Amino acid sequence: MAVHATDPLSRAGVISHLRHQPSVELVDRAEDPSQTPRTAPGTAPAPERVAVMLVDRLDDLAGTELRRLARSAEQRVVLIAGELREPELLTVVECGVRAILWRHQATPQKLLRAVHSAARGEGELPPDLINRLMTQLGRLRLSALDGPPSAAGALVPTLGMAPREVDVVRLIAEGLDTKQISEKLAYSERTVKNVLHALMTRLQLQNRAHAVAYALREGYI
Repeated sequence: MAVHATDPLSRAGVISHLRHQPSVELVDRAEDPSQTPRTAPGTAPAPERVAVMLVDRLDDLAGTELRRLARSAEQRVVLIAGELREPELLTVVECGVRAILWRHQATPQKLLRAVHSAARGEGELPPDLINRLMTQLGRLRLSALDGPPSAAGALVPTLGMAPREVDVVRLIAEGLDTKQISEKLAYSERTVKNVLHALMTRLQLQNRAHAVAYALREGYI
């Protein structure tokens, strides 16, 4: 397990809570999870890796780090946060964070339980956060159903890129034009244009080249 925090004291506090737990093995946060040795055939599977990230607020820098951690297929993320606003909450959910703890409620026992839950592939959220999330997703669903038909059932993230946005931008990076992209993805040309317009408006991107640069920088393509 690796610990990431916005300041050294916070990181030291989390480590002190977990250092002597026999069920937890701490590793250097600088290790590249992709370099974790693979389990040899016929041997017991290696324990799942968990990254604990502690933040006061999920600002742009912390959001980028969270997405980097969550995109690793070799580890699961537990987030300890001081607060989460609605857009930030959606970002956390889209990143696939396994467990969330409020910072003021993160006792050693709750932290250990969250780490174990994440390692098992289970989720754990504070009750008040579940209510907020359900309310927010309900509003987004209604908004999508009230919008154009292409929007129904295709909720997009507040931050980052939705899967079909990644598909479109990846093909732009390969040099395809709107017509070629529509044929490749079996979308109408209007849908391709709408996907790009929504993406560039939401993320304040200037043009298609800027969208490709963003996707490259954030590791989507």
